[in-house]
Amino acid sequence: MSWRNGDSAPLSRRKFLGVSLVAAGGLLLGFTVGGRTWAQEAPATPPVPVPPPKPNAFVKIAPGGRITLVIPYVEMGQGVYTSQVQLLAEELEVDPATVAFEAAPPDDALYANPLIGEQVTGGSTALRAQWISVRQAGAAAREMLIEAAARRWKVPAAGLKAENGRIIETASGRSIGYGEVAREASGLPVPKSPALKAPEKFRFVGKPTKRVDTPAKINGSAIFGIDVRPPGVRYALVAACPVFNGKLASVDDREAMKIKGVRQVVKIEDAVAVVADHTWAARKGLAALKIKWNEGANARLTTADLVAGADAAMDRDGLVFMHEGDVNKAESGAAGRFRADFRQPILAHAAMEPLSCTVHVKPDSCEVWLGSQVLARAHRAAAEAAGLPPNKVVMHNYYLGGGFGRRLEIDYVPQAVKIAKQVEGPVKVTWSREEDMQHDYYRYLNHSRVTVGLDSAGRPVSWRHRVVGPNIMERFLPILNKDGIDLDVVECAHGPYDIPNVLIEFTRNEPPKGLGAGNWRGVGPTRNVYVVESVIEELAYRAGQDPVAYRLAMMARQPRPRAALELAAAKAGWGKSLPKRSGRGAAVFSGFGSHLGFVAEVNVEPSGHVRVDRVVCAVDTGFVVNPDVVRAQMEGGIIFGISAALYGKITVANGRIREGNFDTYPVLRMHEAPRIEVHIVPSSEEPGGAGEPGTCGAIAAVANAVSAATGKRLLSLPVDFAQLKEV
Repeated sequence: MSWRNGDSAPLSRRKFLGVSLVAAGGLLLGFTVGGRTWAQEAPATPPVPVPPPKPNAFVKIAPGGRITLVIPYVEMGQGVYTSQVQLLAEELEVDPATVAFEAAPPDDALYANPLIGEQVTGGSTALRAQWISVRQAGAAAREMLIEAAARRWKVPAAGLKAENGRIIETASGRSIGYGEVAREASGLPVPKSPALKAPEKFRFVGKPTKRVDTPAKINGSAIFGIDVRPPGVRYALVAACPVFNGKLASVDDREAMKIKGVRQVVKIEDAVAVVADHTWAARKGLAALKIKWNEGANARLTTADLVAGADAAMDRDGLVFMHEGDVNKAESGAAGRFRADFRQPILAHAAMEPLSCTVHVKPDSCEVWLGSQVLARAHRAAAEAAGLPPNKVVMHNYYLGGGFGRRLEIDYVPQAVKIAKQVEGPVKVTWSREEDMQHDYYRYLNHSRVTVGLDSAGRPVSWRHRVVGPNIMERFLPILNKDGIDLDVVECAHGPYDIPNVLIEFTRNEPPKGLGAGNWRGVGPTRNVYVVESVIEELAYRAGQDPVAYRLAMMARQPRPRAALELAAAKAGWGKSLPKRSGRGAAVFSGFGSHLGFVAEVNVEPSGHVRVDRVVCAVDTGFVVNPDVVRAQMEGGIIFGISAALYGKITVANGRIREGNFDTYPVLRMHEAPRIEVHIVPSSEEPGGAGEPGTCGAIAAVANAVSAATGKRLLSLPVDFAQLKEV
C-alpha cells in the first residue's frame, strides 16, 4: 500500500544498518535513503543496474532526549536541512525546532545519494531521495520507543502514544521522555513495517516551517567554507595561468617578499600563491609578482573560434537519443516546415561565495575545511594530493554560499593541498572573484537545430531536434552517459507535447583542453526548455493562434504540466491588453520530477533595454513538504534565470576569459527584480525537485515575452538590447 494510506513497504533489516547503542547509552538507527537512480528516471532508457542499498542516513536519540538527524546532503540555500528535519519530526511526534542536525562526513558507502550513486548534493534530488526513508526511520524509532516504555511499565503498547518527545499512557496520563527509554529501545527489533502517518494527520509536513539554518545566518554564527580560521592559520591568494591549459614558466617574487606580512611564495605546475599573515598582504604580494606563463596552444583562442566549432557540429549528424514514429515520412508529407538554429553562450556560476579551501598538512595526516557538494570526491582528491591514505585525511564541510554546480567540481581542493604541503601550519587558500570567474567549470556553448513538420492547421506532425554540446556526464556521472550520449544534455528536448514523430540527436562538441565544462543550475533542461518553448511560441504566432491555447491543444496526455500552464495563465491574466512594447511570454515543461507553467511580462524600453515586470509560476512539485521553501527556491531560480537571459555571457580573447566580476558579468540587481508570484498546484504524488526548474522556465518565458513585445524572435542569448532599439 502507498504512503497515502498511512502504511508503507516493509522496512526490513536489510534496509537498516541495525540498532546499536550510542556510546552514551542512547539509540542509533542507520537507514537507507531509497529511490530510483537518475539513469532509471531518464526517458527512453533501459534501467541501469545499481548496487544493493546501503545505510546512508542516521538518527540519534541521546539519553537526555536530544534528537539528531545526520544528513548526507549539504545546505547551500535550498532548505535541505529544514525539509529533512520536518520529515523526521513528523513521524517522531516532536517539534522540528527541537531536532538537531549534522552534516555527514565523507563516505560514499554510507552516504551515497541513491538517485546518483555517490555522496552528491545536486540535481534537485535530496527530498526526492529521502521522502519515504526519513519518515520510515522516524516511525520505526517512535514504535521502538513506545514498545520500550510499555515493557518498562508492563502495559500493552496499544495504550501508549508518542507526543512532543514523550511516551504517554493514555489512561493514566503518566509519561516518560524519549531519552529515558532510548537505551532500552536500542535492544528491540526493528519494526518490519512501521506505520507512517496519513497526510491528513500531518502537523508539520506540508506546512510552512521556519528554516533551521536561518537563525545562525542572521546572527552571524553560521560558518561557510570561506569563514574558517583554525589556530595559526595563514592566508594565501592564488593566481592560475589565465590561458586554458597554460603552465607556470617563472616567477620573480623579490618585490612581493618585501611587503610586510608576506611569508612565502609557493609555485605549483599551473599556478602561484602568496602566503601571508593576512589576506590584504597576500593580495598586495600577488599583485607585486612578475609572472611569466607558458601559454601553450590556446593563446590565440577567441569566442568566434569556439562558436564556429559549435556551428560546425550543428551540421554533423548526431547520435540518436530518441526516435519515435517515422520523422522522415512525416516531414515529406507535411503541409509546411519550420527550421531554426539556436545559439546559447558560455555561462559562469558566479556564486556569491568565491572558492576557498583551508588545509593543514602534517607528515602523517591532513585536515581540510571547505564547502563542497561532493564531499567524498573532495576527500579522495585531498588524500591523493597529500600522498596519504584516505583514513589519514579529515574533512570538515560547511554551508555553501551558493553552489549552482560549481562546487560539484573539486579542482580547488588538490590545488589547496599542494600549496599547503609547502607551508608549515594551516593555510587558507582563497580564490579572488576574478580567479573564480575566469577558471570556472562553465555551462559551455549549447547550440540547437530544430526542424518541425507542420499540418495544414500549423501544428507539429514531426519534431527533429539536434542538440549540440559537451558530454559532461561521461566524466562527471557515467550512469548518465549512455552509448556516448549525455542523457542530461538531451533532457526536455521535445517538451511535454503529443507529437507523434520525434527524433532527438546529440552531437558532441567539447571545449578546448583546459576550459572546464560542468553542471550549471538547471542542467540539461535549462538549455532545451528555452529552445523548445521558443519554437512552440513562434509556431503558434505563425498559425495565428493564441500561444497558450496552442500548447494546451497538444497536451491532452499530459495532465500535470497542462494544469500548471492553465493555472499560470489564469493567475497572470493571460490575454489582457498591455502597453506598447510590452509583452507576455509563456513556457511549460516537466523536469526534475516536477511540472511547471510560466508567464513572464516584460517592457522593452526605446533604448532596447528589457525590464522584466512580472513572472507568474505555477508548480506541481508533488506533495510539498514546506511551501515556503518551494516558493523561495522557485523565486531564486527565476532570478537566476532572468540574469542569464538578460546578461549572462562569458567571452574569450587570446585564450583568456574576459569577464572577471559583476561589472562585466552582471546579475539581476535588486531594483531590477520583478514581481514574482509562485502558485503551488496541490498534489498527493511523490515530491519532485524545486531547486532548478525555476531557472529553466524563467529563461524561456522571458525570451518569449521579449519576442511578443517586439515581434523579433530571439534565437540567441543573452538578449541583444541593441537589436531591440526602437527606430
